[in-house]
Amino acid sequence: MNPKLPYILLVGAGLIIFILSCMLLSRGRRSPGCESQPHVVEKTGSTSQSLVFADLSPEEMAQVVGYLRGNLGVQLVDASRAKPSDNCIASLDVQVPAKAAVLGFLDGGGARPPREALAVLYFGNQPDPNVTEYVVGPLPRPVYHRDVTVQKYGGKVPYHRRPMLGSEYEQLGTFLKTVVFAAAPSFLTEVFEYDGTNVAFRTTAPHGFRSGDRKSWLGIFQNVSGFFLHPVGLEVLVDHSSLDTSRWAVSRVFYNGQYYRDMAQLESAYVQGRISVEKVRKAPRDGDFSSMKPRAPSAALFPLQYEPQGPRYSVRNNQVLFQAWSFAFGMSVNTGLRLFDVRHRGERVAYEISVQEAYEISIQEAMSVYGSNCPGGMSTRYMDGSFGIGRYTSPLVRGVDCPYSATYVDTHSLSENLSPSRRKDSLCIFEQNLGSPLRRHYSNLQSLYYGGLVNSALVVRSIATVGNYDYVWDFIFYQNGAIEGKVQATGYVSSSFLHGDGLRYGNRVWEHTLGTIRTHSINYKVDLDVGGVKNSLVAHDMAFEMTRAPWSPEQQIERPRLTKKVLDTEDQAAFRLQSKMPRYIYFAANSKNKWGHQRGYRIQITSFAGDHMPEASSMERAISWARYQLAVTRRKEEEPTSTSIYNQNDPWSPTVAFADFINNETITNEDLVAWITAGFLHIPHSEDIPNTVTVGNSVGFLLRPYNYYDLDPSIYSHDGVFFTSEQDVTACEVNPLACLPKAASCLPHFPPFTFDGFQN
Repeated sequence: MNPKLPYILLVGAGLIIFILSCMLLSRGRRSPGCESQPHVVEKTGSTSQSLVFADLSPEEMAQVVGYLRGNLGVQLVDASRAKPSDNCIASLDVQVPAKAAVLGFLDGGGARPPREALAVLYFGNQPDPNVTEYVVGPLPRPVYHRDVTVQKYGGKVPYHRRPMLGSEYEQLGTFLKTVVFAAAPSFLTEVFEYDGTNVAFRTTAPHGFRSGDRKSWLGIFQNVSGFFLHPVGLEVLVDHSSLDTSRWAVSRVFYNGQYYRDMAQLESAYVQGRISVEKVRKAPRDGDFSSMKPRAPSAALFPLQYEPQGPRYSVRNNQVLFQAWSFAFGMSVNTGLRLFDVRHRGERVAYEISVQEAYEISIQEAMSVYGSNCPGGMSTRYMDGSFGIGRYTSPLVRGVDCPYSATYVDTHSLSENLSPSRRKDSLCIFEQNLGSPLRRHYSNLQSLYYGGLVNSALVVRSIATVGNYDYVWDFIFYQNGAIEGKVQATGYVSSSFLHGDGLRYGNRVWEHTLGTIRTHSINYKVDLDVGGVKNSLVAHDMAFEMTRAPWSPEQQIERPRLTKKVLDTEDQAAFRLQSKMPRYIYFAANSKNKWGHQRGYRIQITSFAGDHMPEASSMERAISWARYQLAVTRRKEEEPTSTSIYNQNDPWSPTVAFADFINNETITNEDLVAWITAGFLHIPHSEDIPNTVTVGNSVGFLLRPYNYYDLDPSIYSHDGVFFTSEQDVTACEVNPLACLPKAASCLPHFPPFTFDGFQN
């Protein structure tokens, strides 16, 4: 071997190391940290107009609680520990002022409306138990309260209609453990290896078959991660209508396809060998197949989105500004994320065709109707607003639930407690490059050019976990003036124990688990004010007409033509769920664009809903909003919502029946509201294990400008790209994309990952 070879190799290795070091150092100099603005919620003075819609602050909630405790003349128990026979505060929310007062303040220079709270109280400790709603004000130091229950609902709200408190669920759990299970020790120990901790239960709703009932089927599951997929075949019907929990009783028991009078009868049949036992394999604590723990190790990092020059939107108090958009947001305890005073292209005085204002866009209700051959599954009709879509808004995980660099906002609520609670990172706001052009054209005919605009939109998101389901609620703002409301469903499917003819009601997804068929329906309230408060509803569509070709009369041509119709009444504007609806339906203003057309905003619905419950059903009126894919009515202060939190537990005598809103009133040149229903049919399948994915489970609506502008407003976006064959496309002044290697080569500042959700 050449004696110089080791030295040559050593020098070569040193040279390679030197070159690599230089490259790394050079690369580091080319990639400084991005000059990004800190993602904090900016604060402005108390004069901000958007604060007229703001949620209650923790300080205001505390003031309202103190006022109620000192001025109602009754003892109020902390709802988290309340018995059915106690008085307690169930929830507080902001009482949004009347629309006329708000618009007078925003646009007319009028006085700011007094700030008030809406308090829902349960009065169980009195001769006539009932639910009462009070408006309390003015905030921040209340001095008055007024009972608005009769004004809102036409009468008192009977106590049996009250939504269940968490304390009532805990009391049912205690009853199940100490009374129900105590009656069948041999059966539970030998069949389920019951040890006092290894079972969980879920209740059904509504609670019975007629007004006044409060009887719930409690489905029993293995108490493991993802317990929703581990039914054991046992269900118990408990009558908990009495305000005295010692008088609660078992009405019926179901096990593996058979019904029993009570647990004692089931125990006797088991001991005597007169029962068909289907023993379920004991699942490990992590749930095994129901565990969401990844089955693969971490590998290459997934793509991340960042803002090389900082966020292009701002959040001040409850107001968001983004390019031509501005709006206020809030979080209702019952209905969740909502938006107010949505404006496009600045103030309405900017110029007459540039302003679009939607006074309010809010989620009204989310409903599920289930099928099964088990009693709990077949009787379930969940109305999630009753449980509290906003109350169950969950903390968002940075980088998964929303982009890592999004702005995260805390919200506050007071529900089933005497003290307000903070929901950490429960709402996120971010600009998202959707990875496709909003519009583009490549020309290779006559002239050679390219023009396009990246589809970058602002997203406001919250996610509510209501039991087994997770609903991802989005409002999306596009640069062409369109707004999208969207919900995506994920989480665990509900299941029943597979037995008998169970496959008529779903698919088998594990050994003893039936994924049960269900429908999901989502109702939105959209109060559009297009070019002013007064609007009309217009439908455009198409029809084919036969005509003779003018240049060749012996030939016929079938050509599509435009059809137009003004929908004059509420009855004409109520479109049944599966009926044909005009494909272009829009709110029309009393003004015209440059080309002589009525300026408007079109409603476009994305939905693949299952069938609606038959109207002959005794409970259908409680969910009669779901009859319609779209219904447009006159806006009335006395018709603020399409449903009520009290409908869930007494759908047979609904507190609010949406069908009554539609009474053939004229809707021409009036203040109008669109009630939009989107939904989907879910037949669970094996790919829903362990979790349902959002892909394909997204529904909602679009609000799109329709002759509202003289041309597409996105042409004024700073993000546009245009160059011709005669230009230098590598020059930044010609093509902003050519600047990306320099402008976007920085390293983003990602804050440390934190998660406080388990402390909420």
